[in-house]
Amino acid sequence: MKIRSVELAPLDLFAVKLHVSPPTIMLALLLFNAGLSARTADIKNLLGRPTLLASGLAANILVPLAFIAAISGTLLLWHNPQEVQQILVGLALIASMPIAGASTAWSQNANGNLALSLSLVLLTTLLSPILTPLVLHGVGYVTIGDYSEDLHELAAGGAFAFLGAWVILPTVSGLAVNRFVGQAGVGTASPYLKIANMIVLALLNYSNAALSLPNVVAHPDLDFLAAILAIVGGLCLVMFAAGYGLARALDATRADTASMMFGLGMNNNGTALVLASTALAEHPQVMLPVILYNLVQHFAASLVDRAASRSS
Repeated sequence: MKIRSVELAPLDLFAVKLHVSPPTIMLALLLFNAGLSARTADIKNLLGRPTLLASGLAANILVPLAFIAAISGTLLLWHNPQEVQQILVGLALIASMPIAGASTAWSQNANGNLALSLSLVLLTTLLSPILTPLVLHGVGYVTIGDYSEDLHELAAGGAFAFLGAWVILPTVSGLAVNRFVGQAGVGTASPYLKIANMIVLALLNYSNAALSLPNVVAHPDLDFLAAILAIVGGLCLVMFAAGYGLARALDATRADTASMMFGLGMNNNGTALVLASTALAEHPQVMLPVILYNLVQHFAASLVDRAASRSS
């Protein structure tokens, strides 16, 4: 909570004021390390295999939307309609976000195809001004009342400046430094970059969780929490499985498969929390699915990382 309470001077980018905080800086650091560690030759080679990237992009949007459509019917049986809306809005935030920059760190640690991982992050981020509003508007028509209005308002807002500052710019900077120092210099620093990634991931996880979990502990609603955990756990399982199935269907390599699983299974929930804290401040409970998915996705990623280490 102290990490989140640190206030830094806002950043002016193209006449837009961006909130600067330790979590956003840590997110930028993860992406900088990913860009620094990427092999530019591998990224160029990926352009010759557009099917892999296009399939990953399509699955990242369509699979969670299908999951939300399916679960919305099941949630009609839930005893509290207000909680149903909160869960659906939380799922919308998760589904609308680009692939997490943290997926590149997990891919790097599992010796996956870092170029594929980084390309998926960049592609989903660059297209987020189009895809994010589409997803939010789509789920906005499923929800009702204030929740529906808030989703439509959030879709109309601009997340592109935030994504550009904390995802695209650090990644491009890392690629530029990579070009300058060369692969030999990057190889020397690689063990230290992996350690830095894990430290940053841990700090980012706990600082994000501190946003809502203290209130959950003070005023627990066990059946609501159990329902959220089951639903986001199911979504996470479906997304990691989709990454594995898609990679196998395309006859991808072990490295490609690992990167596809991390990519589809992990969303940029840090961005989702920042957006939700402004547009959905009157409904703090909608952040619980996002926070729990953030924790679940890293736990799932650790299991995939362990399995990948055993098979390598």
